[in-house]
Amino acid sequence: MTDPGTVLTPHVQAAMAAAFGPEWREADPVIRPANKKQTSADLQVNAAMAAAKKVGKPPREVAAAIVEHLDAPELVESVEIAGPGFLNITLRDAWVAQAAQAQLADERLGLPTPPKETVVVDYSSVNAAKEMHVAHLRSAVVGDSLVRTLSALGHDVIRQNHLGDWGTSFGMLIEHLLEVGPDSDEAGLLESDPNAFYRGARSKFKAADEAEPAGSAGDFAVRSRKRVTLLQGGDAETLKYWHQIMDRTKVYLNRVYTELGVTLTDDDIAGESSYNDELAGVCDALEDKGIARISDGALCVFLDGYTGRDDQPVPLIIRKSDGGYGYATTDIATIRHRSLDLKADRALYVVGAPQNLHFRMCWEAADQAGWIQGTEPIHVQIGNVVGADGKILRTRSGDLVALQTLVDAALERAAEVVAESRADLPEDVRATIAHQVGIAAIKYSDLSVSHDSGYTFDLDRMIAFQGNTGPYLQYATARIRSILRRADAVETNGPIVVTEPAERALALKLLDYGSVVAAVGETLEPHRLAAYLFEVASTFTTFYEHCPVLKAEDNAVKDSRLALCALTLRVLVEGLDLLGIESPDQM
Repeated sequence: MTDPGTVLTPHVQAAMAAAFGPEWREADPVIRPANKKQTSADLQVNAAMAAAKKVGKPPREVAAAIVEHLDAPELVESVEIAGPGFLNITLRDAWVAQAAQAQLADERLGLPTPPKETVVVDYSSVNAAKEMHVAHLRSAVVGDSLVRTLSALGHDVIRQNHLGDWGTSFGMLIEHLLEVGPDSDEAGLLESDPNAFYRGARSKFKAADEAEPAGSAGDFAVRSRKRVTLLQGGDAETLKYWHQIMDRTKVYLNRVYTELGVTLTDDDIAGESSYNDELAGVCDALEDKGIARISDGALCVFLDGYTGRDDQPVPLIIRKSDGGYGYATTDIATIRHRSLDLKADRALYVVGAPQNLHFRMCWEAADQAGWIQGTEPIHVQIGNVVGADGKILRTRSGDLVALQTLVDAALERAAEVVAESRADLPEDVRATIAHQVGIAAIKYSDLSVSHDSGYTFDLDRMIAFQGNTGPYLQYATARIRSILRRADAVETNGPIVVTEPAERALALKLLDYGSVVAAVGETLEPHRLAAYLFEVASTFTTFYEHCPVLKAEDNAVKDSRLALCALTLRVLVEGLDLLGIESPDQM
């Protein structure tokens, strides 16, 4: 890594060891970016404040001892003891330039290679034979960004699309498929408008179930319930129709994922059905281990610390009184598989925040059974997408807004903006750019806020080419590409030299790329990368305004600034790619 804080860390640790003893050699020097409102320095070292009590000296004396033993002449230009004992460190211009040059030459752009982990990422996880709605958007976008980031850091990432592809609803879906015909236009709705197919089945079931007298119109409901039993029993003909529904569901899902640029494929599907044969054994084992017991006819797990409003224990029902299994049973089997079979170091569940209690109870039950070994299950909680009124986006009928509705609206608005700004471009080129811009607008709005916070779906703000938006960052990359094209430079390798403050500020900002991506891999917070990329683009704008590139005073300065442009472009393009956002060649 080339970021200054990482490079400075061992030097401060060595100074602390020399001043206070070898036990300080691994101490955290607590290095942060300097507060530019208070100092012109680059870094602030807070080690003295943290160590003062243990050392038994005032922080400023500790700071002075660190400075006395700090030996990094090629890195550090000056050190100032400020306030109660902070160290404000200014880096040498030559080191900044050399580090930027090294980053430019590095295929990984300074990305670190942390100890390799196996990380399972459960995301999207929609219900089969139903349309994806607004609540699925963030899971798909955040999950895919985490997959891209963790993969870039060198981890072994296993995508898991935990589809809701089993259960009682498939009885009525299969019967509806048989009534309309597997090759009918209505059956084709599973690929284009799955909600319409689902509503058709549901309305038949409801009407039949409520028919009076009994049996007069109840045949569909009776057949649907029988079909569930056949499905769960492994009946070959029923499974054939189930596979037909699933195959058409995959066509729909793949179309949506392709349009959004989400990397999930059919190979990543590990739905509820894949655990069906294990559920009885899960229940038996939990009962045999004394973790589960019968309560009101159902098999339940009662865990310490989980009580309801009436202070009564909250049951985790793993087998219903009618013998059926629920989400808890499947989710316990799922974490067991991910830990014992996939050997995950971390298992990420990119799922809505309301599921937190459910997951914690499932994981604790599985842990008590000895089924979580060396795996850290993590709920990456997803907040809501809301409208201008601050409420969850819903249709007039009260249903959640379909995901395709939001995507279509963003693409239509992007097409209007691109048509207005680039009427000179061929229609097919404008269409490509509009698609890239529309998807970027959606994704960046999602990823630029903390994943557990909600955000407002505001198309005008999201599509804007100014401000903290995806299209603004795309425009920054297109602008730099234009500069490089006009320079007609065969190579943009520098050497990089920094003499102007704006050059220095840009180089320092670019050097942080590796540490920011590493932080996202640890904290699982893509908004950190989004914020960083916006800072890079803003810092580049200042650089371009103060430091002529194409009209630089001499060729050496021009070559240096072109190299900084090239490095900025790579950081922006590769950083946006980790967010799942494309970078158009022109805008």
